[in-house]
Amino acid sequence: MNVENTKAQMRKGVLEFCILSILSDGEHYPTEIIERMKDGKLLIVEGTLYPLLTRLKNDGLLSYRWVESQSGPPRKYFTLTDEGRVFLTGLLESWRELTDSVNQIIQKPN
Repeated sequence: MNVENTKAQMRKGVLEFCILSILSDGEHYPTEIIERMKDGKLLIVEGTLYPLLTRLKNDGLLSYRWVESQSGPPRKYFTLTDEGRVFLTGLLESWRELTDSVNQIIQKPN
């Protein structure tokens, strides 16, 4: 079994959660999302991000608006919808429960 494959699967499982969390503080352009993920040591490429953004938008969790760019074509800026905020709140609760459980299991007894 390859540890790198398992680590990649673990990261993949939290991408949507991280994207929604980033967008919870306001609208962002995809390049900004990629940079925030990179700052958090979670690498994501455009070819992975754009399909996730589209799916989250189609699920009603995100909306976007076009903004004219002075250096090229218009840009899509994404933001959470009200439904997206409710969904993220549920994910945050589940994440806290999961991390508490995992931390309890992996801690060595004193």
